Amino acid sequence: MALVRTRSQAHFARAQQVIPGGVNSPARAFGGVSGTPVIMDRADGAYLYDIDGNRFIDYIGSWGPHILGHRHPDVLNAIQTALEKGTSFGAPCELETELAERVIDAVPSIELVRMVNSGTEATMSAIRVARGFTGRNVLIKFTGCYHGHVDSLLVKAGSGALTLGTPSSPGIPAGCTADTLSLEYNDCQQLEETFANRGSEIACVILEPVVGNMGVVIPTSEFLSTLRTLCDRHGTVLIFDEVMTGFRVAFGGAQERFQIRPDMTTLGKIIGGGLPVGAYGGRRDIMSVVSPAGPVYQAGTLSGNPVAMASGIATLKTLKATNPYPQLEQATSQLTTGLSALATAAGIPHMIPRVGSMFTLFFNPDVVTNHAVAVKSDTARFARYFHAMLERGVYLACSQYEANFVSAAHSEADLKSTLNAAEEAFALIR
Repeated sequence: MALVRTRSQAHFARAQQVIPGGVNSPARAFGGVSGTPVIMDRADGAYLYDIDGNRFIDYIGSWGPHILGHRHPDVLNAIQTALEKGTSFGAPCELETELAERVIDAVPSIELVRMVNSGTEATMSAIRVARGFTGRNVLIKFTGCYHGHVDSLLVKAGSGALTLGTPSSPGIPAGCTADTLSLEYNDCQQLEETFANRGSEIACVILEPVVGNMGVVIPTSEFLSTLRTLCDRHGTVLIFDEVMTGFRVAFGGAQERFQIRPDMTTLGKIIGGGLPVGAYGGRRDIMSVVSPAGPVYQAGTLSGNPVAMASGIATLKTLKATNPYPQLEQATSQLTTGLSALATAAGIPHMIPRVGSMFTLFFNPDVVTNHAVAVKSDTARFARYFHAMLERGVYLACSQYEANFVSAAHSEADLKSTLNAAEEAFALIR
């Protein structure tokens, strides 16, 4: 029996009258799967509830922040306590220092950190700092990696830009991207050739150390070690965009998991516990160029907001105290192994890369190592799968080119229900 979503459909029509496309971020639209987005009303634990009263097992978790599940009591209590003292001061507070200390304690490559309001703001600022520190202009990114809607980075980007077929955007002057080089992920030869030709010009290299924005793509150890060696040799700043992977694939992020130390790191999502928070940090000598300590300017009225800081502190404290990472590894492995077995039994070509509690089911028989392979996926089949799962109460990322996330709130029963739904879905789409 089809889910009743009449209120969602009516509200989306209303939203389209006052919001471009009816959504405030393209990743929320159903552009890659067609149909009408679900309008949510509330969340709890591993579940989302829409305005029609339907319940969904949630594998998005607000696109990554809710590693503890929705409405974790420790996080809610911290937010409530902070709210009672005020919502914003426009002045320093103790909470921003405490969160900074906790980030530095967890991520050894970070010696100084600046709080901002989003992942986009963090990556934009990190690149400005790297350019100011090196006195160079050229930056390297990788095709299919998304680092927010920064002008100089919205070149062959992933995430919503990839789903909607617009890997670059109108409104960006050519000069903004003239110094951006976009290379293929996991291609060591191309990387070495680029540094051989232009190494003295390259200010920084930025990458997702586990890609989540063209679907989950895993770096090879050779690729990461080559990056570190080349950046050291040429005096280039290596930036890990850990907005998605930070505190997700390990407490210390992908750099802990893979034992590769970047020069700078950008963070977001989990460090805000569901509230708008970003951060960028790194070596002391690099971060010392940031105003007011140094000449590279960056500011934000709501940076270090006390309510957001309280949410982030509570999240990191709970993660450290409870250590859910072994549980998350086991649950996500169980889920992805089960999905793969069911897809194989249904005769559906696929592969499922997983790192920690991040995963993507690609309808693609080839191992996805980069953008060129990712875009060969069967997006039409994915759209049918997505809607079949939605009808069965499972809320997945609404694009073939996104990551899904398991939280500590997902139970054994949730995993079994998801696999039962997938078995029915695969039978419909094979």
